[in-house]
Amino acid sequence: MIRRRALTLTIIVLLIGVPAGYLVISANQSRNSGKDKEAKYSATGLTEGWPSKLQRRIYEVPVPHPADRIAYYETNNWKTSRLYVQFRTTDAGLDAFLTGMGVNPADLKPGKITISSRDQSVTGWSFAGPGTWAGLIHKQKNPAPTHDVVVNRADPAAPMVFLVSRTVP
Repeated sequence: MIRRRALTLTIIVLLIGVPAGYLVISANQSRNSGKDKEAKYSATGLTEGWPSKLQRRIYEVPVPHPADRIAYYETNNWKTSRLYVQFRTTDAGLDAFLTGMGVNPADLKPGKITISSRDQSVTGWSFAGPGTWAGLIHKQKNPAPTHDVVVNRADPAAPMVFLVSRTVP
């Protein structure tokens, strides 16, 4: 009689307790995922960290390795989508980045600021301070994005790159 009750209790725990525990764990993971997405999409400026692989592929932004001080921000509307990215890299990383975009490092024009004042105000970037600035605009045929790049070579061993990648749907 005692064995039968113990067996019945074990079966009830397995049939009810295990699925209930799974549902609680799943609900917590789902809620946490929603909070992460809410934080990501409510950002109103540069967010520290790497853009997702999907964003890097859509906007054709080959952030090199090694890179640090990485931040990004994406805006979308019915007319234009933009991905703003900044990072610091090495001289070889800068060459790899530019080559990965399909441009030659020699295409950087000294003293040229190619990021518009509108885009600068969105991100809080200011290119008026000290620095050895160089820039380029990499226009491509739709649907490929257009890249506006500004590089600060104040520290030749660690250039800081600022990029706006624009797509028109």
